[in-house]
Amino acid sequence: MTRNSKVVALSVILVLTAVLTAGCGKGPPTVEPASLKSFAALPAAPAVLADNPMAAKIELGRMLYYDARLSKGQTVSCNSCHRLSEYGVDGQPTSEGHAGQRGTRNSPTVYNAALQFVQFWDGRAPDVEKQAGGPMLNPVEMAMPSEMAVVAVLKSMPGYLAAFRKAFPGDKDPVTFAHAVEAIGGFERGLITPSRWDRFLQGDQAALTAEEKSGFNHFLAAGCDTCHSGVLLGGNAFQKLGVAKDYSDTTDTGRYQVTRNESDRMFFKVPTLRNVAMTGPYFHNGKIATLADAVDQMAEFQTGRQLAAADRDAIVTFLKCLTGDLDGNYVRQPDLPKSTSRTPRATAAAGSGEARSGIPGA
Repeated sequence: MTRNSKVVALSVILVLTAVLTAGCGKGPPTVEPASLKSFAALPAAPAVLADNPMAAKIELGRMLYYDARLSKGQTVSCNSCHRLSEYGVDGQPTSEGHAGQRGTRNSPTVYNAALQFVQFWDGRAPDVEKQAGGPMLNPVEMAMPSEMAVVAVLKSMPGYLAAFRKAFPGDKDPVTFAHAVEAIGGFERGLITPSRWDRFLQGDQAALTAEEKSGFNHFLAAGCDTCHSGVLLGGNAFQKLGVAKDYSDTTDTGRYQVTRNESDRMFFKVPTLRNVAMTGPYFHNGKIATLADAVDQMAEFQTGRQLAAADRDAIVTFLKCLTGDLDGNYVRQPDLPKSTSRTPRATAAAGSGEARSGIPGA
């Protein structure tokens, strides 16, 4: 064997050794079972038997959710800002309400919202039923002047009279504002989006890719789980925006605007990360366009870290596995009751006396 042959042979051996060493070295990423203790799979959507008041209430709630006639201009419905075909958001920093007005906060997803401990960014509503009534009466959103104005619209249509009677049997006067928001809330409680993450939590190791498992480990290493844990990976606590570093935009002071307690300044409800890859733009003001930028800013302001691009991208990869399945049949747009000559007409423009107050979309 010539000297050159020996060099080539040695080179081949070295290359093969490197390949074999790489293959026999660190294996595919794994997730330690102990690291999953702070998380839980989504519960199944509540089972509802046909031909009973709860089923009728959900069907009524579905109609009300899609009905723009419950707004002053008859152009805005719950679905306008929380589009069920688009993961419960409208993709805008802030949503357009009555007469083109816009609020100051981003409209969060309605999917899985019923499982959160409070509603709105500032937690001013305890549940989805209480939340449902807010936008209808907010002058910037649906702008109805009163609860009675909403009831007048509903009572003007025989189709709604029949639907309320079916949903609330035994009530002498079933068409009330309270019953309307109860029905919307009943419908929203079925907006559950199970994902591959749930299958993984339930023991299916193949539900996540190696890259997603690695991304979850990066998620933990970056401290994201300090706030984003539980069933919804968020939605279960208030947290100050700017824990490690003062947040740059203090225009909106969050929960302080509800309580006026100085200790609540810049505190917001921690958003769920369920479907987060589909629900941008991000943060309470909708000013963060991409998920990557949102992760970077959270690391900077909440943990005081500057993430390497590779670490940030790994976390984003994990977050994408939280995108769940939408039940197309459940969120189908229903046929709505027909208007009558008694149905109030739309008012297209904002009146001069209407205050641009409230915190719509919050």
